[in-house]
Amino acid sequence: MGIFGSIKNAIFATFDSGKGGAKPGTTAGTGTTGTQPGVSGSAPQAAGGAAAQGQTAWAQAPVTQPSPASQVDVEQRLDSMPGADKLNWRTSIVDLMKLLGIDSSYENRKELAQELGRSNYSGSAEDNLWLHKRTMQELAANGGKVPAQLLD
Repeated sequence: MGIFGSIKNAIFATFDSGKGGAKPGTTAGTGTTGTQPGVSGSAPQAAGGAAAQGQTAWAQAPVTQPSPASQVDVEQRLDSMPGADKLNWRTSIVDLMKLLGIDSSYENRKELAQELGRSNYSGSAEDNLWLHKRTMQELAANGGKVPAQLLD
């Protein structure tokens, strides 16, 4: 996983782990391995209720999975993190990375810049402003709700 993937996971983690934890937990809790074969037709008579529940859980999982990811309020999530009030994460890529617990070294910022399309990253203030804006744009493109002032 790249640096941007680490940033995205740190911000979206609550939603991803909540969905991921609920989906396998529901499947495993209601019928372990028997739920899916029951739905396929292995035991339709004995697992009629379980099959119906399995179909309900199956139908709900795809609907609920994309929905929270598209509703991740990036600003709210970052503001709610410990130490957010002491860091200038809204404009500083270094502070954003520190807030997320990601190494903000020059090497990591250079790698992030390359991931986001800039091959000539030098670490200048201009580069860092570009990198922050580009990171926010990419978060928005990946399902984050990012305020317009952080995208411009």
